[in-house]
Amino acid sequence: MVMMDTLANALATIMNNEMRGHKECIVYPASKLIARVLRVMQQYGYIGEFEYIDDKRSGKFRVQLLGRINKCGVIKPRFPVKWKDIEKWEREFLPARDIGILIVSTPRGVMSHHEAKKLRIGGVLLAYVY
Repeated sequence: MVMMDTLANALATIMNNEMRGHKECIVYPASKLIARVLRVMQQYGYIGEFEYIDDKRSGKFRVQLLGRINKCGVIKPRFPVKWKDIEKWEREFLPARDIGILIVSTPRGVMSHHEAKKLRIGGVLLAYVY
């Protein structure tokens, strides 16, 4: 089986375990992109600690779930977004004002849409969490 979108798979795994009320889950394969998306989710308090597990293959992440995620997922296709247009996408993917975050990959790294707007930089939409 060939996995097409590892980030989508990771977020689906987190979502499924969150819905079932689990305290933690294993996300694999690991990648730098997934690590950076998890870091943003952690900064905003959606997940607890996460650690990398080296299984001598592609690696895994053990993610601590806090039961704070109502929905999360990737944004496909990965739309390029200018910082001025971020609000339009907020309305598209988030349930209400100031609820949830969009995760954006920018030239300065992966960050939430709040940071991107503050720094006035655009990027590519990766995911949403609320």
